[in-house]
Amino acid sequence: MANLSPSMLTRRRFTIGVAAALLATRAQAGEWIAFDTLYKSFGVRGFEFADRIVALKGQEVSLTGYMAPPLRAESTFFVLTREPLAICPFCQSDADWPVDIVVIYLKAETPLVSAGAKITVSGRLDVGSSTDPDSGFVSQLRIVDASYRRV
Repeated sequence: MANLSPSMLTRRRFTIGVAAALLATRAQAGEWIAFDTLYKSFGVRGFEFADRIVALKGQEVSLTGYMAPPLRAESTFFVLTREPLAICPFCQSDADWPVDIVVIYLKAETPLVSAGAKITVSGRLDVGSSTDPDSGFVSQLRIVDASYRRV
């Protein structure tokens, strides 16, 4: 390292520090998943979860999307969507399950953000049909014990 100025060393340390922080954040967030990787196939005969999603069941994951318009200003659950929506995408049964939403159950009641705000959710992935005992909402994919942050 001959002839390195102090400012070059400072920049190098800064760059290494930022890289280390990003790696640590990614490790804490668990596996990153995306809406376009949730399913192996879907069509008129139904859908099949992607092998990776089934393998991640019960593990920590992170997913980025948009909070659908909530039922209340503060809640313990909401729907995460691929694109911002003007209306809530609740459906009557899992037979009508849209492939571009994931139900999010928060660790605690939390003020929710506007529907146009992009967020990243982190929590434990739950896979398969489930009916919420309080709302009767039927879902196929959930992230539970979750938290979120604006992107």
